[in-house]
Amino acid sequence: MDVQLLGDDLIRQVTEEARRSARRRKNYNFHKSPDDHAHRFLNVLLEGAYITPHRHLVPPKSEMFLVLEGYAVLYRFEDDGRVSGRYLLGNGPLPERLPAGVEARPIWGVDLAPGVWHTVAAITPSAVCVELKTGPWDPATDKEFAAWAPRENSPEAAAYLEGLLRGAL
Repeated sequence: MDVQLLGDDLIRQVTEEARRSARRRKNYNFHKSPDDHAHRFLNVLLEGAYITPHRHLVPPKSEMFLVLEGYAVLYRFEDDGRVSGRYLLGNGPLPERLPAGVEARPIWGVDLAPGVWHTVAAITPSAVCVELKTGPWDPATDKEFAAWAPRENSPEAAAYLEGLLRGAL
């Protein structure tokens, strides 16, 4: 396909796939291959989805998140795991409750330099994100997971996410 449309139908489809996923999230790739230089994808996160804090350092890759629908918080971390930034991403009416330490000043997105520790958490029933990242994709080197945070699907993951949202970390 030389034209791919990003509209309500695609968002509904990917959101339904996220609801059926144990990970509570789903990607839809616009790029054709893991070898493509620019990776462009829709990432639908459901509330409660946990993404292990990580960075893209070796090889160095920048990453951009734009939120089209709903709200998410991007957390930035120092090397020792301390939270050093909380960014409210989204648009539309603000959620009734915001996570601790998050200012009610939403922005559409964020661009991260290579090597920045981060994670993203949906704070509305779903957050529809567009991600842009440098390719190619090699699962062996794509991400460096933080040693100071639990891995996805670990028994500690839900409590860690809850701690982030409560501002306890």
